[in-house]
Amino acid sequence: MAILEVKHIEKHFGATQVLKDISFSLEKGQALSIIGSSGSGKTTLLRCLNFLEKPDHGIISVNGNVIFDAQDSSTQLEKEIRKKRLHFGLVFQNFNLFPQYTALQNVTLARELMAKEHGNETKAEIEAAGMALLEQMGLADRAGHYPHQLSGGQQQRVAIARALALHPDILCFDEPTSALDPELTGEVLRVIRELAEKDTTMIIVTHEMAFARDVADHVIFMDEGVIVEQGDPKEVINNPKEERTRHFLARYTEG
Repeated sequence: MAILEVKHIEKHFGATQVLKDISFSLEKGQALSIIGSSGSGKTTLLRCLNFLEKPDHGIISVNGNVIFDAQDSSTQLEKEIRKKRLHFGLVFQNFNLFPQYTALQNVTLARELMAKEHGNETKAEIEAAGMALLEQMGLADRAGHYPHQLSGGQQQRVAIARALALHPDILCFDEPTSALDPELTGEVLRVIRELAEKDTTMIIVTHEMAFARDVADHVIFMDEGVIVEQGDPKEVINNPKEERTRHFLARYTEG
């Protein structure tokens, strides 16, 4: 059974329709890459999955349970939406770390807030789990550093650790390397590659075509709010069937 099913998602901003009848599914342990030009709807789709935007139409199911149905107001209550966000972790392209907190505090903050509400973990347990995540990211020695003391690549790795801290079913990346210098891009892509090797379920919006082809299990090409083509990454990227896909990929020399 698919861990994620997205059916007929549509999203408008005023008179502009940004997402048009988006449907796809994702199996547990798979990595899905979403590619396409700026303005094609990729980020809006991620924001809809994370309930940072509310779709105007469609259904989102996780583990066989409907968590959003645009026709059912009971799936749209704010308290319920906050719970449903926990199914997804989101890594933003600009890191979005809290500047007043250390790397470790950025990773543990959400879990500490949940523990205050539910009383299910001690501060020591949360900090130990946070340190383990920073160690996984190669940042154990930076736990006490503030964001301004970290490179862009290190900040993004802290952001990945933060997104993993609440054990989401699906980890989402919104162009995780677009704000990085080329020499820092590799360290972030390496972490994502390692997560893929551990069968972490992921959706990665990316402009790194070689990475999408080599790491993802499935790729979706979006253009003007629709899914134009999807399938095996090597097939779609190396041998696209649709003219719009070919035109987009022609801009990339790797392939």
